[in-house]
Amino acid sequence: MTLKGTIAYLNGTFLPLEEAQVSILDRGFQFADGVYELIPVYAGWPFRLQAHLTRLERSLAEIGLGAPLVRRELAVRVAELIRRNATGDGKVYIQITRGAAERDHAFPSDTTATVVMTCAPAEPIPETWLSEGIAAITAEDIRWARCDIKSIALLPNVMLRQRAAESGALEGIWLHQAQVTEGAASNVFAVVAGEARTPPDGSRVLPGITRDVVLERADEEGLPVRSGPVTEEELKNAEEVWTTSSTKEVLPVTRLDGQPVGSGRPGPLFRRVREAFRARVASELAQAREVPS
Repeated sequence: MTLKGTIAYLNGTFLPLEEAQVSILDRGFQFADGVYELIPVYAGWPFRLQAHLTRLERSLAEIGLGAPLVRRELAVRVAELIRRNATGDGKVYIQITRGAAERDHAFPSDTTATVVMTCAPAEPIPETWLSEGIAAITAEDIRWARCDIKSIALLPNVMLRQRAAESGALEGIWLHQAQVTEGAASNVFAVVAGEARTPPDGSRVLPGITRDVVLERADEEGLPVRSGPVTEEELKNAEEVWTTSSTKEVLPVTRLDGQPVGSGRPGPLFRRVREAFRARVASELAQAREVPS
């Protein structure tokens, strides 16, 4: 897949992606001084847009960077980017950095934030991932202690995903002091004694929009799914393990560190949760289509 020929957004202007340029003095490039957000798009409609923008605003506030656009303006630009790219199912990536300045660790006082947005088609989820599950590995969580900020400083996550790929796995799961935190690019659920738990929000866990929809739908359907700590031992002896993310929705992990999870097949609770999640996407999409433009 290539993004060439698509339209990007850069600091107030829509332009061909190949023409978009950012200064090499940008603090995002120099220091990873910025945050990002990724919004799934279904049939041209950004799913849970307001929740994603709330998380983006929180990340900005946590690094002391004021939002360069008010929420309504940003939402309008997201919609326009989707329209210009004729996106059906896809994803919008938003990155905001502190801007370009002479290299100095302290925050500059006179910079203008850099706002970049791109749009890409969705990569279809292979049927085998749903019918047979995916493999994952575990690793000690070496990241900083503010993983609740959606920072663009993703090198540890990149390295873990590379380790996973080299071992034939799709995802890596972080462990901190024998407790599950999250995946390299996902939240994690483990089914123990018939109940699914996902590590609660905290400084080492990024609040997941898809995870929250799963918790919401499980509560509505009376399913045994809740937020709560998951130990390394519970993870490795779980009946089921799932990951949730904006781009891959809900996926079953059926092999962990080379060993089968439960029966080695996607479990019944995963199937019910995924169906409930997909039903919520469909219902909110139908409601969005009913709203006059």
